[in-house]
Amino acid sequence: MAVALEEKIEAIYQQVKARNPGEDEFHQAVKEVLESLGPVLVKYPEFADQKIIERICEPERQIMFRVPWQDDKGEVHINRGFRVEFNSAIGPYKGGLRFHPSVYLGIIKFLGFEQTFKNALTGMPIGGGKGGSDFDPKGKSNNEIMRFCQSFMTELYRHLGEHTDCPAGDIGVGGREIGYLFGQYKRITNRYESGVLTGKGIGWGGSLVRTEATGYGATYFVREMLKARKDSLGGKTCLVSGSGNVAIYTIEKMHELGAKVVACSDSNGVIFHKKGIDLELLKRLKEVERRRISDYAGYHKDAKYIEGGNIWEIPCQVAMPSATQNELNGKDAKMLVKNGCIAVGEGANMPTTPEGVRVFLDAKIAYGPGKAANAGGVATSALEMQQNAGRDSWTFDYTEQKLDKIMTGIHEATYETAAEFGAAGNYVIGANVAGFIKVAQAMVPMGLI
Repeated sequence: MAVALEEKIEAIYQQVKARNPGEDEFHQAVKEVLESLGPVLVKYPEFADQKIIERICEPERQIMFRVPWQDDKGEVHINRGFRVEFNSAIGPYKGGLRFHPSVYLGIIKFLGFEQTFKNALTGMPIGGGKGGSDFDPKGKSNNEIMRFCQSFMTELYRHLGEHTDCPAGDIGVGGREIGYLFGQYKRITNRYESGVLTGKGIGWGGSLVRTEATGYGATYFVREMLKARKDSLGGKTCLVSGSGNVAIYTIEKMHELGAKVVACSDSNGVIFHKKGIDLELLKRLKEVERRRISDYAGYHKDAKYIEGGNIWEIPCQVAMPSATQNELNGKDAKMLVKNGCIAVGEGANMPTTPEGVRVFLDAKIAYGPGKAANAGGVATSALEMQQNAGRDSWTFDYTEQKLDKIMTGIHEATYETAAEFGAAGNYVIGANVAGFIKVAQAMVPMGLI
């Protein structure tokens, strides 16, 4: 029976690869989930009968379009835009927009697939989707970014709606970009449909804690993993890769909970500050002045900048990969374990390669995969949608308490599901299975959707 199931799941995976050639990140994400599902099909044979796995692996809709725009010199540029509406079984599509040169269809599909299960784990009524463009906002003026966003939304708007598809931000898409996108949506539709985009400014429908949510949430998840092991973050030395929103607010919450973050990074290198990262300086450099992390060392002579360095070579007890996909490989994972790392919480989406994941699981450290650990961002986006629907505005503390409760609930669900399916302490299996069952149980009674 077990062999037959493994063969069936492998056949599904091979079919996904054949139907989606060249999309390595998507293949990786699908394989990681499918490897967890054998016991689920034993308990729920109707999922196999109704081909739920095959249906979940195929997006409901894939949208790809041209985005023409002019720079400040009048030169015309052409980028490509994407929106993959992956699964709406439990609610309207929800997931960010990513503006980065690396974006192509396979990246967006991997992110949308992950988002489907992540959103299910939050317990909120939101489906999974993702979008973006190969546009690079770095080095562009505000006017250039505005013109690009307006052109992007001029095509995308027809596929959006607060009951249909509600994007948010991701890499390269922050409050500035969301503002330009929302303004164009409002202009075209003649509707002040607040819930259609999240990550908005506080003065026009945004939610307090949204900026901090992914970093705070990942930290809460690690706190819960350690608590389950009768341990805490207090006094722990931590590494946080990246230096964007997720990294900055992971550092902030880590410090609040008694840990010390000694290193962070950007695409050019690593800053190591043994006394602990100066958070206010980091915020000023990255959020206000939009400078590189290398400038940090000019303010603290005891800090060391390592150009092209590998942050995972620095000894720590807690590692938080918070930059991008596949940033932490098997060799890095072995180094972390060797140097005494006891917990890893993924602030980014799929930042650890399959080899790295195996190292962490074999070492039996507390490993929180992204679809569980970094769900705080989308959870708070859903809270923003709640406030918009009720024409309401919540305080920072009230919203943060809700976020904390959601992340604690995600930990509880993944922890208990892993134990139920014979993999106690394995949050990868717990997250994959819990998220899949939630989506599958919504799909079955709806028929062939």
